[in-house]
Amino acid sequence: MKLKNKNIYLRPLEPEDLDFLYQVENNPDIWELSSNQTPYSKFALKQYIERTLSEDIYGLKELRLVICKTQDNATIGLIDLFDFNPKNKRAGIGILISDEKNINSGYGSQALETLIDYAFDVLQLHQLYCNILSTNQRSINLFLKHNFKQIGVKKDWIFDGKNYKDEILFQLISSE
Repeated sequence: MKLKNKNIYLRPLEPEDLDFLYQVENNPDIWELSSNQTPYSKFALKQYIERTLSEDIYGLKELRLVICKTQDNATIGLIDLFDFNPKNKRAGIGILISDEKNINSGYGSQALETLIDYAFDVLQLHQLYCNILSTNQRSINLFLKHNFKQIGVKKDWIFDGKNYKDEILFQLISSE
């Protein structure tokens, strides 16, 4: 199975992705989307990339893939499976398109569709889940488009330094 769609393809992290990963992981604007609160050094990120090259999803319990445009091979984002649990056949899923000019272009939707197919067809997962801030309507719409169902709300789950925000839990079960 190829990890590609009409306009994008997904590939593993490579050593050449260090600067891109450094830029993304050290962007405070997206820290509330993850549990990160501090910047990463290039050294730490280089070690992370090296670890992803030497271990698979079964060892790491996660899979981080780079989203690239087919047209020019430009790196435009990341998509992850995390909390991989092969016993219970589930994983969390997250996506980031790093540049505003590539948002609303269909790239994120194609990347999500590609990773869902991979998770269900190749990894034989039964379910995927994601956590989305209630204020992130763009991501909510993306996951709803791909048949994720809202199954709960975690009230006051994320503190942004000024206010508490709710986080919505979505789930996609392969048989539904």
